[in-house]
Amino acid sequence: MKLTIRIFDDERGGYIAICPSLPGCRCRGGSREEARQRLEEAVRGYIAAVSNCVPENVSHDLLVEA
Repeated sequence: MKLTIRIFDDERGGYIAICPSLPGCRCRGGSREEARQRLEEAVRGYIAAVSNCVPENVSHDLLVEA
């Protein structure tokens, strides 16, 4: 399974990263990389919440920037 993410400029400064296929899964960061890292953590939390399983790693192959 691969999840598409989008990272774009925040009008208040910094960046916003979202995963459109996981409702409410969005994060802010001061840089693109920080936003992406925070989103990876949010995706792990989201998956853990809905599946009762905590994935150890969300590989970079899983999140594909579009």
